Amino acid sequence: MIFKFLILSDEVDDFAREISIDSEATFLELNDAILESVNYTKDQMTSFFICEDDWEKKTEITLMEMDTNFEDDSWVMAETRLSELLEDEKQRLIFVFDNMTERSFFMELREIVPGKNLDKAICSKSKGNPPAQLMDFDELDKISNNTDSGLGENFYGDESFDPSELDEEGYNDLDMTEGNNSFNDY
Repeated sequence: MIFKFLILSDEVDDFAREISIDSEATFLELNDAILESVNYTKDQMTSFFICEDDWEKKTEITLMEMDTNFEDDSWVMAETRLSELLEDEKQRLIFVFDNMTERSFFMELREIVPGKNLDKAICSKSKGNPPAQLMDFDELDKISNNTDSGLGENFYGDESFDPSELDEEGYNDLDMTEGNNSFNDY
Protein backbone atom coordinates (compact mmCIF):
# COMPACT_ATOMS: atom_id res chain seq x y z
CA MET A 1 0.00 0.00 0.00
CA ILE A 2 1.01 3.58 -0.52
CA PHE A 3 0.28 6.26 2.07
CA LYS A 4 -0.11 9.87 0.88
CA PHE A 5 0.40 12.49 3.58
CA LEU A 6 -0.60 16.14 3.38
CA ILE A 7 1.80 18.36 5.36
CA LEU A 8 0.96 21.93 6.41
CA SER A 9 2.49 24.61 8.62
CA ASP A 10 0.75 27.05 10.94
CA GLU A 11 3.63 29.48 10.30
CA VAL A 12 3.40 29.75 6.50
CA ASP A 13 -0.05 29.91 4.94
CA ASP A 14 0.90 28.96 1.37
CA PHE A 15 3.16 26.04 2.35
CA ALA A 16 2.07 22.48 1.61
CA ARG A 17 3.76 19.19 0.77
CA GLU A 18 2.46 15.78 -0.17
CA ILE A 19 4.67 12.82 0.65
CA SER A 20 3.92 9.45 -0.94
CA ILE A 21 5.52 6.51 0.86
CA ASP A 22 5.11 2.76 1.12
CA SER A 23 3.08 1.65 4.14
CA GLU A 24 5.87 -0.77 5.11
CA ALA A 25 8.44 2.04 5.29
CA THR A 26 9.62 3.18 8.72
CA PHE A 27 8.85 6.45 10.43
CA LEU A 28 12.56 7.25 9.95
CA GLU A 29 12.09 7.03 6.18
CA LEU A 30 9.08 9.36 6.47
CA ASN A 31 11.12 11.68 8.69
CA ASP A 32 13.91 11.81 6.09
CA ALA A 33 11.46 12.36 3.21
CA ILE A 34 9.87 15.31 5.03
CA LEU A 35 13.24 16.86 5.87
CA GLU A 36 14.43 16.43 2.27
CA SER A 37 11.23 17.94 0.87
CA VAL A 38 11.83 21.15 2.85
CA ASN A 39 15.65 21.15 2.62
CA TYR A 40 16.16 20.82 6.37
CA THR A 41 19.30 19.26 7.81
CA LYS A 42 19.04 15.90 9.58
CA ASP A 43 21.06 16.97 12.61
CA GLN A 44 18.12 17.94 14.86
CA MET A 45 15.97 15.84 17.18
CA THR A 46 12.57 15.26 15.62
CA SER A 47 9.52 13.30 16.63
CA PHE A 48 6.08 12.29 15.41
CA PHE A 49 2.90 12.31 17.44
CA ILE A 50 -0.13 10.36 16.35
CA CYS A 51 -3.10 12.52 17.27
CA GLU A 52 -6.81 12.37 17.88
CA ASP A 53 -9.16 14.24 15.53
CA ASP A 54 -8.81 17.36 17.72
CA TRP A 55 -4.96 17.24 17.48
CA GLU A 56 -4.57 15.88 21.01
CA LYS A 57 -1.21 14.10 21.07
CA LYS A 58 -1.38 10.40 21.85
CA THR A 59 1.48 8.17 20.68
CA GLU A 60 5.00 9.57 20.28
CA ILE A 61 7.54 8.11 17.88
CA THR A 62 11.03 9.40 18.66
CA LEU A 63 14.21 9.60 16.63
CA MET A 64 16.19 7.87 19.37
CA GLU A 65 15.31 5.63 22.30
CA MET A 66 14.21 7.75 25.25
CA ASP A 67 14.04 6.81 28.90
CA THR A 68 10.33 6.41 29.46
CA ASN A 69 8.03 4.93 32.02
CA PHE A 70 8.07 1.14 31.61
CA GLU A 71 4.27 1.14 31.50
CA ASP A 72 4.33 3.20 28.30
CA ASP A 73 5.19 1.72 24.92
CA SER A 74 8.36 3.17 23.43
CA TRP A 75 8.35 3.73 19.68
CA VAL A 76 11.57 4.53 17.78
CA MET A 77 11.41 5.77 14.17
CA ALA A 78 13.98 3.34 12.74
CA GLU A 79 12.22 0.34 14.32
CA THR A 80 8.58 1.26 13.67
CA ARG A 81 6.82 0.70 10.35
CA LEU A 82 4.09 3.13 9.36
CA SER A 83 1.62 0.24 9.03
CA GLU A 84 2.12 -0.66 12.70
CA LEU A 85 0.50 2.56 13.92
CA LEU A 86 -1.45 3.94 10.95
CA GLU A 87 -4.38 2.27 9.26
CA ASP A 88 -7.09 4.85 8.53
CA GLU A 89 -7.38 7.69 6.06
CA LYS A 90 -7.71 11.09 7.75
CA GLN A 91 -5.38 9.97 10.58
CA ARG A 92 -3.67 13.07 11.99
CA LEU A 93 -0.05 13.45 13.03
CA ILE A 94 2.20 16.20 14.27
CA PHE A 95 5.83 16.23 13.13
CA VAL A 96 7.98 18.25 15.54
CA PHE A 97 11.04 19.50 13.66
CA ASP A 98 12.32 22.03 16.25
CA ASN A 99 12.07 20.45 19.70
CA MET A 100 13.48 23.44 21.55
CA THR A 101 10.58 25.65 20.49
CA GLU A 102 8.15 22.82 19.68
CA ARG A 103 7.63 24.07 16.14
CA SER A 104 5.96 21.49 13.97
CA PHE A 105 4.12 20.48 10.83
CA PHE A 106 0.56 19.24 10.88
CA MET A 107 -0.01 16.09 8.85
CA GLU A 108 -2.94 14.06 7.65
CA LEU A 109 -2.95 10.65 6.00
CA ARG A 110 -4.99 11.84 3.01
CA GLU A 111 -5.11 8.67 0.95
CA ILE A 112 -4.29 4.98 1.16
CA VAL A 113 -3.61 3.39 -2.24
CA PRO A 114 -3.92 -0.40 -1.99
CA GLY A 115 -2.16 -2.79 -4.35
CA LYS A 116 0.78 -0.47 -5.10
CA ASN A 117 4.25 -0.17 -3.62
CA LEU A 118 7.02 2.42 -3.60
CA ASP A 119 10.71 1.63 -3.23
CA LYS A 120 11.48 5.09 -1.87
CA ALA A 121 9.41 7.94 -0.46
CA ILE A 122 8.79 10.86 -2.78
CA CYS A 123 7.54 14.40 -2.44
CA SER A 124 4.70 14.10 -4.95
CA LYS A 125 3.40 17.68 -4.57
CA SER A 126 5.06 20.85 -3.36
CA LYS A 127 3.80 24.39 -2.78
CA GLY A 128 5.41 27.38 -1.11
CA ASN A 129 8.48 27.73 1.03
CA PRO A 130 8.73 26.07 4.44
CA PRO A 131 9.38 28.01 7.63
CA ALA A 132 13.01 28.26 8.75
CA GLN A 133 14.16 25.04 10.37
CA LEU A 134 15.42 26.69 13.54
CA MET A 135 14.28 29.86 15.19
CA ASP A 136 16.97 32.45 15.75
CA PHE A 137 17.47 33.20 19.47
CA ASP A 138 17.15 36.95 18.80
CA GLU A 139 13.78 36.30 17.20
CA LEU A 140 12.78 34.12 20.16
CA ASP A 141 13.73 36.94 22.56
CA LYS A 142 11.85 39.48 20.44
CA ILE A 143 8.68 37.35 20.50
CA SER A 144 9.07 36.75 24.25
CA ASN A 145 9.52 40.45 25.01
CA ASN A 146 6.63 41.60 22.80
CA THR A 147 3.93 39.52 24.45
CA ASP A 148 2.32 40.20 27.79
CA SER A 149 2.06 36.56 28.80
CA GLY A 150 5.43 35.20 27.72
CA LEU A 151 5.37 33.34 24.45
CA GLY A 152 1.60 33.05 24.39
CA GLU A 153 -0.40 32.18 21.31
CA ASN A 154 1.81 34.17 18.92
CA PHE A 155 4.64 31.69 19.43
CA TYR A 156 5.50 29.51 16.44
CA GLY A 157 4.14 26.01 16.61
CA ASP A 158 1.27 26.74 18.99
CA GLU A 159 -1.29 23.98 19.08
CA SER A 160 -4.27 26.16 18.19
CA PHE A 161 -4.01 25.08 14.55
CA ASP A 162 -7.43 25.22 12.91
CA PRO A 163 -8.28 21.63 11.89
CA SER A 164 -10.72 22.92 9.27
CA GLU A 165 -7.67 24.00 7.26
CA LEU A 166 -7.13 20.33 6.49
CA ASP A 167 -10.65 19.85 5.20
CA GLU A 168 -10.82 19.04 1.51
CA GLU A 169 -12.96 22.09 0.69
CA GLY A 170 -10.24 24.39 2.02
CA TYR A 171 -7.74 23.10 -0.53
CA ASN A 172 -9.80 22.66 -3.68
CA ASP A 173 -8.14 25.67 -5.25
CA LEU A 174 -4.64 25.09 -3.86
CA ASP A 175 -2.48 25.68 -6.92
CA MET A 176 0.30 23.09 -6.97
CA THR A 177 3.29 23.94 -9.21
CA GLU A 178 2.90 24.83 -12.88
CA GLY A 179 0.30 22.17 -13.73
CA ASN A 180 -2.32 23.74 -11.46
CA ASN A 181 -2.57 20.43 -9.62
CA SER A 182 -4.26 20.50 -6.26
CA PHE A 183 -3.77 17.80 -3.67
CA ASN A 184 -7.10 16.33 -4.72
CA ASP A 185 -6.44 16.07 -8.48
CA TYR A 186 -5.20 12.69 -9.71
